[in-house]
Amino acid sequence: MDIYSKTIIVIPTLNERENLEKLIPAIFDLIPDINVLVADDNSKDGTEELINNLRGNFIRLFFLKRLSDRGYGRSCLEAFQWAINRGHEYIVTMDADFSHDFNSIPQIIAALTKADMVVGSRYVKGGEIENWSLRRRMLSKFANLYVRTILGLPIRDVTTGFNGYRATVLKKDHLSIIKSDGYAFLTELKYYLIRAGATTIEIPITFRERREGLSKMSSVVIWEAIWLPWRLIL
Repeated sequence: MDIYSKTIIVIPTLNERENLEKLIPAIFDLIPDINVLVADDNSKDGTEELINNLRGNFIRLFFLKRLSDRGYGRSCLEAFQWAINRGHEYIVTMDADFSHDFNSIPQIIAALTKADMVVGSRYVKGGEIENWSLRRRMLSKFANLYVRTILGLPIRDVTTGFNGYRATVLKKDHLSIIKSDGYAFLTELKYYLIRAGATTIEIPITFRERREGLSKMSSVVIWEAIWLPWRLIL
């Protein structure tokens, strides 16, 4: 059994049908033996119907319909448990909106043979951001500097959602104490894994603005991310 068949791509979604219609076939065209789990927060745009139709062509495509306790972080944690219970050894998380280049998936999986967690980073040598204004770039860089300085994290991109994990590190009981949702979840997860001794590699990725749909960013998500480091250290 090769490493791809042991790996599952987790894609948390809310009303991403237009993007999934293109992304799912693209992933399987690139890596036919990979597994993909769409963890969906009960979208009203026909996402479930689309996935059921696509499963006729892609037998390694799975759908997790979430009806309660919805949100990005809860979706990831439930999807992790779903994957672990079914014996997947490696888990990769990515967004559905093409901001994460699916062509980088093989590099993330290859790095997982050497580390417990792989961070797809915009802020290491070779990493890039496309189609962002200067203001947005500066805000993102400041946010990462702010968080990693307060928490003392040894990685440069703490807010990225394009990551890989060995299932063994996600089985640890400390994941049950994660409280954040939104994108603060990404920082909190990395913080607890690193504190628990998970080995980490950052690899460069190119981040692009989403193709279709609306961003899930809101003032609530932003304030959660701002207060998170202080909550963790206190």
